[in-house]
Amino acid sequence: MASNGPPETFAVSNVLSAMLTMRSGDTDKKKAAVDYLARFQKSNDAWATTISILQNSTEAEAQLFAATTLKGKITYDLSTQVPEADLPALRAQILLLLKKYAPGPKPVRVQLCVCLAILAIQMQTWKDVLPTVVSTLGNDVASHACILDFLRVLPEEVTEGRKITLSDEDLAQRTTELLADNAEQVVQLLVSYAQSSPAAATNPQLFDCISSWLREVPVSVIVKSPLMDAVMHGVTDDKSLQAAADCLGIICRETRDVDDNLETIQALLPKVLQLRPRLRSLVDDDDTEGFKAVTRVFADAGESWVLIIARQPQHFRPLVECLLECCALDKERDVIAYTFTFWYELKQYLTLDHYMEARVQLLDVYSQLVDIMVKQLEYPASDDPNDVELFDGDREQEEKFREFRHHMGDTLKDCCEVMGVSACLTKVHDAIKRWQDTYGSRATQQSVPHWQSLEAPLFAMRAMGRMVDPNDAAVLPQIFPLLVQIPISNEKLRFAAIMVFGRYTEWTAAHPDFLEPQFQYIVSSFQAESQEILRAAAQAFMYFCVDCKHLLGPQVVQLQAFYDQILDKLPVSSKEEVTEGVAYVVGVQKVEDVYKLLKLYCDPLVQRLMVKANAAADNKAKLDLADHINLITFFVQHVVPYIPGNEENPAVKYWQEVFPILSTILDNFINFVPICERVCRCWRFMVISYRTAITPLLGPLANKLAAGFAQSKQGCFLWATSAILREFSEDREHVDEGITSNIYVFFEAQATNVLRTMSDLPPADLPDVIEDFYRLLIDALLYYPTRLIPSPLFTPIFQAAISALALEKQEPVSAALHYIRDLLTYGGPNPAGSGSDLGPAGQHLRDLVRQLLLAQGEALRRFVRHV
Repeated sequence: MASNGPPETFAVSNVLSAMLTMRSGDTDKKKAAVDYLARFQKSNDAWATTISILQNSTEAEAQLFAATTLKGKITYDLSTQVPEADLPALRAQILLLLKKYAPGPKPVRVQLCVCLAILAIQMQTWKDVLPTVVSTLGNDVASHACILDFLRVLPEEVTEGRKITLSDEDLAQRTTELLADNAEQVVQLLVSYAQSSPAAATNPQLFDCISSWLREVPVSVIVKSPLMDAVMHGVTDDKSLQAAADCLGIICRETRDVDDNLETIQALLPKVLQLRPRLRSLVDDDDTEGFKAVTRVFADAGESWVLIIARQPQHFRPLVECLLECCALDKERDVIAYTFTFWYELKQYLTLDHYMEARVQLLDVYSQLVDIMVKQLEYPASDDPNDVELFDGDREQEEKFREFRHHMGDTLKDCCEVMGVSACLTKVHDAIKRWQDTYGSRATQQSVPHWQSLEAPLFAMRAMGRMVDPNDAAVLPQIFPLLVQIPISNEKLRFAAIMVFGRYTEWTAAHPDFLEPQFQYIVSSFQAESQEILRAAAQAFMYFCVDCKHLLGPQVVQLQAFYDQILDKLPVSSKEEVTEGVAYVVGVQKVEDVYKLLKLYCDPLVQRLMVKANAAADNKAKLDLADHINLITFFVQHVVPYIPGNEENPAVKYWQEVFPILSTILDNFINFVPICERVCRCWRFMVISYRTAITPLLGPLANKLAAGFAQSKQGCFLWATSAILREFSEDREHVDEGITSNIYVFFEAQATNVLRTMSDLPPADLPDVIEDFYRLLIDALLYYPTRLIPSPLFTPIFQAAISALALEKQEPVSAALHYIRDLLTYGGPNPAGSGSDLGPAGQHLRDLVRQLLLAQGEALRRFVRHV
């Protein structure tokens, strides 16, 4: 083969020059340097060059680059670029470099330790790895750091270094040789080192090493060895606290199989409990990181031993109290989250009948936990009682606090399951009463003193809402009269009260005497200027209307006046919530009142709709118009009176009046997709909600859907068509056969338009249309198999489905495959979704499907292989 030129050389000077270029601001030069260094790292020259840099360079950045490159070479290129006979020489060079870099820099030293570990894994003839490393590096203090780094990385590289090119059998054998066979020797080495000097006994590297080897050394061996005392001593030393605490946590986690580690756990428990006095000293010293580290130890122990805690609650109670104290001392809310999993896991056991005794014994612990949680839920204190901006404008901190509160709310639910909801709510009641007795008389419309201590129990009550039995009458009748008196001048308090009312609407529906004051509190909140209050009030209003719709029925006319008054001041999502709420109330009124109530509520909406449509010139106004159409759809969804027989449906009667207006809007905005989608959604729900009662609108509706797709090529028109196809299918009762035939003709016209469009445009331009089309065809095949399969459209539809499989978008491909799958079942004895016997037509359909498959099967096979 002809050469393309001399091979590229990678001299040390060129490599260092390329590294310097990486710091420059010239983008083109930097890119060229990156490409050059990438080629260098793959080359044979990289071996000698990196070792030369490590031997001679004094610049830390160059040293680290060389060490990292050498690690990559040993990982990926050792077996292909270095003869086996040269491996001892490479090992000797790395050991010399380790001795050179033993004093530092640490990043270079660690990378070289990783190099040696990866080499040891692959150099299967090297049997005395540890003795060689220890003897070569020597016994001075700098060498100790190097040996500890090597001991730490060796288990990590053996167990996690999955890119090494060894067979599974060789890797398993090497793992045994390097780890299992050396475990006892490593423990002795670490014990000797720990006892060599006071500084060694508190060296964080020692504890990192122990942590790394706990994967290989039985935890009982560590606990019984002098290393355990070193770990405990390390937790008391500020220099080694973090590493020693992490190590102790891992030791606890290694005993998670409690039945296999009972003796070890009994030995560990008193040692872990020795740390309890350390908690308060760390808090008093404002040592946040130390407090976190010790709390993590208690949390690791608690989570690991939770089963035995449930079995022996009295014996392990001191550990549970340690975790409780961690929560109580957490002034900055830095560590309490570490305990959440423990409280949840313990609750899982305590709520089982088998552990009822433990539940009784630990009930008071969970009771104290509720008090602590309610206190921790408080917003930060402020000198100004009117100040609700408590995070100095730091939105990230405020959002973090809100998220933290919701996690605490989950733990409060755990407490409810252990103690019972009434006991927890009693604590909420007591907290509200304490605030009322202490500060209530000092609250005014301008100022609410210490509002944080009132808002916190409200949030706790909201968090417990899901746990409350709607029939409970123990505590809530005492709380709700207090809540409606909560001052409305403080935004945080008002928001909290609104959210509580919204969470307990199921309970209120079962206790109607409490509805009126709560509902009035919500209604009055719509006068607030705060968007947050408005959103909360809208959500709560919806829940009241949904759950208390029958109770609010007598106020349905007054509700409309209120609804019409506040609608325009609300954000879009709140408009939808309030509209859905009033639609639920209208939906349960007497049939004879439905028409006039729909006119009362929807005529103003339709009037707004027309005004918006006439003014919609830009995209923002058009989107506002589309959102407004959604409001009408809520009434279509929820106002569905039951009409027996063939009597006229009053709701359909009203929608017949609205239909021409929606049609005109659609015609005027046929090229604006969101409006098309909202109108089609509204019409689709008309079919779904009123089913065959929508027959008077069927003709005009089908015409608009057909014309809409023909003009806009939007899939939403096919989506709406599928609803008609389902509701007026051949197997529906009370559907005239002539209507069914007309519906199928309408479907075929739609299908013809789609196929024509798919022949004019590439599938990549029509992914949404293709998805909606084949979802429509799935329904057509299900409800009209005897018409679709013999149809002239049958083969073109199948061919179009095959072409759709070339798309790179999941949804249309999935829909096409679903259609093909269902279709192929008609070639066998059990067609998909067929609830009735196809009779004599069944054999004819099978023959047609088989003929199709014979003709198109090869094309399908090619595309399916591609997919």
